[in-house]
Amino acid sequence: MVELDRNVRWLGFGSVLRATGQSLIYPYFSLFLRNVLGVPFFEVGLLLTIAGIVPLCVVPFAGLLTDRVGRRRVFVVAMALEASAVLLTAEAMNLRSVVALVILVTLLGTVGTIGGPAISAYVADFAAGHERTRGFTWIRVGWNVGFTLGVLSGGVLIGFFGFVLVGLFAGTALLIGVAFIAVFLQPSPYDLRLREGSVPSAPLSIRTGSVRDSFGILRRDRAFLVLCAGVALVSLSVGQWGVTFPLYVNSVLKIPYAILGAGLSLNGILVVFGQPPTTSASRGHRHTGLVVVGTGLYAAGFLLLAAFALFSVALIVAFFAAVFVLTMGENVESIPTTTLPSNLAPPTEIGSYNGAFGALMGAGYTFAPTLGGFALGLTPNPVLVWSLLMAPAIPGVLLVAFAARRLPPAANLA
Repeated sequence: MVELDRNVRWLGFGSVLRATGQSLIYPYFSLFLRNVLGVPFFEVGLLLTIAGIVPLCVVPFAGLLTDRVGRRRVFVVAMALEASAVLLTAEAMNLRSVVALVILVTLLGTVGTIGGPAISAYVADFAAGHERTRGFTWIRVGWNVGFTLGVLSGGVLIGFFGFVLVGLFAGTALLIGVAFIAVFLQPSPYDLRLREGSVPSAPLSIRTGSVRDSFGILRRDRAFLVLCAGVALVSLSVGQWGVTFPLYVNSVLKIPYAILGAGLSLNGILVVFGQPPTTSASRGHRHTGLVVVGTGLYAAGFLLLAAFALFSVALIVAFFAAVFVLTMGENVESIPTTTLPSNLAPPTEIGSYNGAFGALMGAGYTFAPTLGGFALGLTPNPVLVWSLLMAPAIPGVLLVAFAARRLPPAANLA
């Protein structure tokens, strides 16, 4: 087995620091709105959706920027802005200003979104085929090591020090991550070719077309667009994992912050130890089939918790069991969503394909909190709540299966 490039490993370690900073505070943001500011469920979801609209509009252009400015440069600048946004968010929490919080969370999501296509393209520059899948797995494992550290610490520290001080800790962790990445991460081969025009040892010189050319290439790739539409609908359901699930567990089931943090940290641990074997087991299987399997596991996890909540029995056990099943779904689904756009893209359009895919998938995640808040406010019946929230995944899976028949077979293999 070929060893991963050192830069991909450095990026994975940088992801540890970045995820630690984010997860100290961001997973608990909806709980701050609900439990500290007293914002109703539907308004919490609506505010988070509003905060996600600008990043959703920016992400396609982030991919185009990545192809034209360079992967490393875009990512480092975005990460520095991300650290600044977290520090300002802590101050807005101190002021208890809903307007300032929404603006700053919007900024945080926007700069994080700008960095997303750059990370995907950077990894794709160093690896192809099965090794590309391994590379994305490495980044995901690094991220979840940081997520585990951050979310477990956040759940404990918020109870002792409050949201504001923990937010300051989070911003400091992100600044450390920025410094690390800026020092150790080298330009990718694409960055070098882009900077110098042509490098004798490089297999090709970089000649990016116009933005209009990139949009034309995307518009003509109908199978890719159908795939994106299907993933967008799936994301509207599986996106409940990020906001609605912890909000429901804490605010409806009354499970304390510390136990919630422990459960979410279990998610990170299961990714760290479960993602590599899941990636190995997926080798040779179709990416689109993995989307279907992952979505089924998400549905099983949500409905498992709903069944126990319906009878109000063994709620903490059900919570941890649901986290286990949901993480298995996340491990499976992360493989196609991180790798397939790069596989389907022409060499000079990897950033734009990841940007377009991220925008349409992000649309599902952006509107997921509004759907979640609506469902939580509509009925107290947990089975009805989570059945409603999983409904968009059904047409989404059908669209993914339809697109699978039109994708290049080699590109669709994990």
